[in-house]
Amino acid sequence: MPTLVLLRHGQSQWNLENRFTGWWDVDLSPTGVEEALAAGKLLREKDFDFDCCFTSVLTRAIRTLDLVLHEMDRLWLPVTKDWHLNERHYGGLTGLNKQEMVEKVGAEQVKIWRRSYDIPPPPLEAGSKYDVSGDRRYSGIEVPQTESLKDTIARAVPYYEREIAPALASGKRVLVAAHGNSLRGIIKYLSHVGDDEIVGLEIPTGKPIVYDLADDLSVLRRYDLNEA
Repeated sequence: MPTLVLLRHGQSQWNLENRFTGWWDVDLSPTGVEEALAAGKLLREKDFDFDCCFTSVLTRAIRTLDLVLHEMDRLWLPVTKDWHLNERHYGGLTGLNKQEMVEKVGAEQVKIWRRSYDIPPPPLEAGSKYDVSGDRRYSGIEVPQTESLKDTIARAVPYYEREIAPALASGKRVLVAAHGNSLRGIIKYLSHVGDDEIVGLEIPTGKPIVYDLADDLSVLRRYDLNEA
């Protein structure tokens, strides 16, 4: 029976500071480190093991995966890092404090930017210090200037189908450490969650979500490991 575990990275420094992060590369907060270690310990105690892992190219997800694998004595496992699993690009909101934006433009507008399915935030302004298009990890990639949740799902799900699903189909046990919105896309696909429902799905940091799959990769069971 194929097993897939999805894990949102531990709390980042910008999560702590209540700032829009997206593709900007920030590290884990001390709490985030503890969350990642706790996830690894829980997976070990529940007798989980993996054959391969996937993550984004952002530090907070990579470090979360490393800490989990270290706690499980599995740092030697093969890991694939890919930008398709990156967080949603928050465009011109990147780096801004969420509460300050509420005070500036109103709670309803911020809610639309954060929680609508297909309405992206304003694009990143030309020359922004948060423009990562020149970062060598994105060489040859057309870096978006903003993304809606729909846009994020449109890259995360095909990546799942192309890279992760074949590993599962071959019998491998897979761990994916990624981000709230890229994981929403995978959950939406696997669990057939509607557009309106998926925007309200909360994925806590550092809490493993387990999928028990049939041989055809249909879902037999989905559960939060912390509550199992």
